[in-house]
Amino acid sequence: MSVLHSKGRVLDISRPMIMGILNATPDSFFNKGQYSNADSLLRVAEQMLKDNAAILDIGGASTKPGQELLTADVELARIIPVVEAIHKNFPDAWLSVDTYNARTAKEAVEAGVSIVNDVSSGSIDKDMLKTVGQLGVPYIAMHMQGTPKTMQLNPEYDDVIKEVIAYLRNICDDCESAGIKEVIIDPGFGFGKTVAHNFALLRSLNSFRILGKPILAGLSRKSMICKPLKVNPEHALNGTTALNMVALQQGANILRVHDVKEAMEVVKLYEQLSMSA
Repeated sequence: MSVLHSKGRVLDISRPMIMGILNATPDSFFNKGQYSNADSLLRVAEQMLKDNAAILDIGGASTKPGQELLTADVELARIIPVVEAIHKNFPDAWLSVDTYNARTAKEAVEAGVSIVNDVSSGSIDKDMLKTVGQLGVPYIAMHMQGTPKTMQLNPEYDDVIKEVIAYLRNICDDCESAGIKEVIIDPGFGFGKTVAHNFALLRSLNSFRILGKPILAGLSRKSMICKPLKVNPEHALNGTTALNMVALQQGANILRVHDVKEAMEVVKLYEQLSMSA
């Protein structure tokens, strides 16, 4: 799959691209809610688009470890004003909604979103896959062991690579049955994995190409960077940049990041490296 289709538009993903993270939450693990209103997020979105983000991913529920699930009502109150403001000011921008609630997905798409990004792959809201199939938009399916509240309590695998691939293969089949025509897969770095699990997945990310789907890597400022380097998320940009290059070399099609400008520099250098080979 080298293009995505949504609402009569086509997005070329034949070269690596950047998805910028817009957290409309008061409790983000990184920005601590400092950009959680529509006006401030509109300014951040404008800068991300200037820095060549291909997709803007808007979320209203924190999914950091230990987090309780949010209702669609709370999510929508946070997300819809942001979606509407960005869609009004930048109607050509590709927007994604980061949600595990089917109603949030539906109303966000109606407000201007073109992609649904679900950390639970339909396991939290059983109506999600059916809803996305009816909406006719691309779907990002991620692997998570447990829920945000429980995922980091004691994650265990016999073989993390084989188990995550098998999970995503089954989800892709479920998506097809639900009428979802285009699926992007995400191994779920940090979602029910230890640091060792995360690095095993990154080393073998190219193995996920067996599923025949575009691969999204969300490494930005996560604990797999912070713990080895003994830094907090605010000081994890350099580590994020290093691992983003590895992800591209391992076949990632989309990098989901907080820092678009720096990630685009990684893409440019990766492409130059590939040309020189």
